[in-house]
Amino acid sequence: MSIAYDLPTETRLDPAELNDWYESLDSVAARYDSICIPELLSALQSRAKSYGTEIPSLITTPYLNTIPADQQSVYPGNLQLEKRVRNLIRWNAMAMVVRANRYFHGIGGHLASYASSATLIEVGFNHFFRAPTEDHFGDFVYFQGHSSPGIYARAFLEGRLSESELDRFRRETPRETGLSSYPHPWLMPNFWQFPTVSMGLGPLMAIYQARFLKYLTHRGILDASQSRVWCFMGDGESDEPESLGALSVAAREQLDNLTFVVNCNLQRLDGPVRGNGKIIQELEGVFAGTGWNVIKAIWGSEWDELLAADRDGLLAKRMDEAVDGEYQKYKAESGRYIRDHFFGTSPELKAMVSHLSDDQLRRLRRGGHDSKKVYAAYKAATEYTGGPSVVLAKTVKGYGLGTAGEASNVAHQQHELKAEQLQAFGERFEIPLSQEELERAAFCKPDAQCEEIDYMMVRRSKLGGFLPARNTTPLSISIPSLDEFSKHLNGTGTRAAATTMILARILAQLLQDKRIGKYVVPIIPDEARTFGLNSLFASHGIYSSRGQLYAPVDAGQMMFYREARDGQILEEGITEAGSIASFIAAGTSYAHLKTPMIPFYLYYSMFGFQRIGDFIWAAADSRAKGFLVGATSGRTTLVGEGLQHCDGHSPLVATTIPTLQSYDPAYGYELAVIIQDGLQRMFVDNEAIFYYLTGYNEVYSMPAMPDGAEVGILKGMYRLPSRSPIQATGAVRPQLFGSGSLLPETLRAQEILAEKFGIESDVWSVTSYCRLRRDALAVDRDNALHPDRPKRQSYLEEMLDGMNGPIIAVTDYIKLVPDQIRQWVPGQYMTLGTDGFGRSDTREALRRHFEVDAEHIAYAALRALSKSSDFEPAKLSSAMDILNIDPQSMDPATA
Repeated sequence: MSIAYDLPTETRLDPAELNDWYESLDSVAARYDSICIPELLSALQSRAKSYGTEIPSLITTPYLNTIPADQQSVYPGNLQLEKRVRNLIRWNAMAMVVRANRYFHGIGGHLASYASSATLIEVGFNHFFRAPTEDHFGDFVYFQGHSSPGIYARAFLEGRLSESELDRFRRETPRETGLSSYPHPWLMPNFWQFPTVSMGLGPLMAIYQARFLKYLTHRGILDASQSRVWCFMGDGESDEPESLGALSVAAREQLDNLTFVVNCNLQRLDGPVRGNGKIIQELEGVFAGTGWNVIKAIWGSEWDELLAADRDGLLAKRMDEAVDGEYQKYKAESGRYIRDHFFGTSPELKAMVSHLSDDQLRRLRRGGHDSKKVYAAYKAATEYTGGPSVVLAKTVKGYGLGTAGEASNVAHQQHELKAEQLQAFGERFEIPLSQEELERAAFCKPDAQCEEIDYMMVRRSKLGGFLPARNTTPLSISIPSLDEFSKHLNGTGTRAAATTMILARILAQLLQDKRIGKYVVPIIPDEARTFGLNSLFASHGIYSSRGQLYAPVDAGQMMFYREARDGQILEEGITEAGSIASFIAAGTSYAHLKTPMIPFYLYYSMFGFQRIGDFIWAAADSRAKGFLVGATSGRTTLVGEGLQHCDGHSPLVATTIPTLQSYDPAYGYELAVIIQDGLQRMFVDNEAIFYYLTGYNEVYSMPAMPDGAEVGILKGMYRLPSRSPIQATGAVRPQLFGSGSLLPETLRAQEILAEKFGIESDVWSVTSYCRLRRDALAVDRDNALHPDRPKRQSYLEEMLDGMNGPIIAVTDYIKLVPDQIRQWVPGQYMTLGTDGFGRSDTREALRRHFEVDAEHIAYAALRALSKSSDFEPAKLSSAMDILNIDPQSMDPATA
């Protein structure tokens, strides 16, 4: 039978001939399975290209719902009850923010984001989000940060949060007495799972979390195949590079356990996301172009009848041509405005809605506010196999706020409502409160036995329980004792080694350990050969979800590049952001999966805090555990690379993160002690901390650990064995502080002082200025708050008590690193560091340039002595000649 097709297709073909093509396609669709249609179109496309025809790339579809009304799933829930529950949550979320700002003006909070995403979130809670149970690890839900009031409001109805807790929204002192502004596991460790409000981080972390679940499953560590990762993000958030930067990873890894939900309310914080375009179409192109399954939920059920009657395609064409700035305005205007400006572009369109009142036009919903459309999209996404899915749901920012901010440019900043606006909100959503209760924004919580509460509790029970929820049950594992690291404690003898090499050996030892080896997760952003870790390729394998489909070019070599489905190494490629996301996924598995994994993320030092500082902060917020290793550390130790590569500040930045333990070890035994203690603190004592370790590529002899050095290594400093007997108290004797790869230079300075100037000195290895400072601050605070008790001394003060001599501290980082402890150092304290831009040259030349070589260390000691008359000031000039120091050299800080 011939079917007439009169679609708005731009073509010069004869309509009858075009109809023949349609009939042919219908015939194929009727006789073959669905996969044959793409195959036919691909074959025709190849044939057309053989004629030299340019084929346009079709990565976007018409501005319609992906799932037609006659194909959407039957809704399994009670729509009326769910609507009433959703309305209660809407009210309580709004009331919480309004009350907070009435009590404490300006404390902030956001109404508009949850208002636009309530349906998207509630359909998930009622039908999809699985909580952890004995036989299911649960789903991982990354909630859009600004929607947190709605999550709290739901927990209130569930009985998980009290009215008094809601009244402490954004008031979090004392600790754990209020509700955090956004999702923060550090502040609410029993509630929030993932920190997401730093825009862009959530989407990227979600991708690598989904991949990590596959990694654990493929390695046989556990079976996380039932778990799904959900990531809710805003359309404006997509402008952050991190939001969309790893989409190809999800497609390449075929992460069908991952669903993105983009709340397309068309607005950023200040105005439209794409006022002159269409953000949904743009995002569809981006996601589809990288291989995602895209599901658009643009129009609510009220549009189904209109679209079914749109046989000439005029409505679909109008939907396509209107831009987002117009769509925003339609929702801020009256039904009459919609009739005149959207449908009024042609008589035929206007006639199509002649049977609808202005109020009905105003109530034509968008897809993201229609539970049936959202459910159909989620169901299709969760049933899709072979890759990730994204739901692009069109919503209205500030939905339901009316004159208080619905679809207005100020919606994001709105957190106060007037009495009449509260009444209008309550009436619109049928909130069972009196006028007086509405005006004072009273919370509304029906009796626990009421129909609405019973329904939501039953739905959550069927899905395993409540979300979000974070496991805080302590888990301990058996770790190696310090004695088991004896080969690193005993030094290298006459053989030279770099601390990065020692660290690689420690990592290899841990990977072989029968107790914890399988839980160690080496993470490397394509620099394994630089760090000396390529020997692990063949022995432990590089994780690949597809295994290895090729013979590597070095297959005949001992350390060949071996990819495997059960590989242990996460070789992430050139992506520090992706690597730290994997670190966070592994470092939080003890809480999310009740399985402690031990990540070691080794990276090019300069591209750590400087590039991914926000992610490292999120790792701390997440209570992640593990080891970050800034390999190729130091501004003068990494030779030949230059300004962009020479790291002179990471240990300083590390001190800004409260739970990060920062160490700058010089010797292999120091590394062994720190790593063993870190394993103990994180995975036996269950401290919510993680570590930053410097690693250097300069080789030198590694001595054996001196007796009794262990405590000092961990607390931040210890004195090395002296060249000569330490004189009685009162004798002036310079104290030289060295760290990392500049400790050998400090020891050489000690020799210069003794041999050329007859001055004896002591050398200290300072492993952590961060640790020394934190301890000193804590002791100072304790002393200040307890003035009636005997004054305590910090570890630093104990070590320096009775010292009579200047202290010279040298670091391969900027001077602010050793300057951190200045207020607790008695007497003269001079710091040498590498302030200024890095550059390419030999180590010797660079250290001379930055004035941190042995000669400059010795000269600093002489200068300090001259100020106390223990070295004649007149001899300083000749000392510079002896040390070959040029007084006319350029200041490295500005060179």
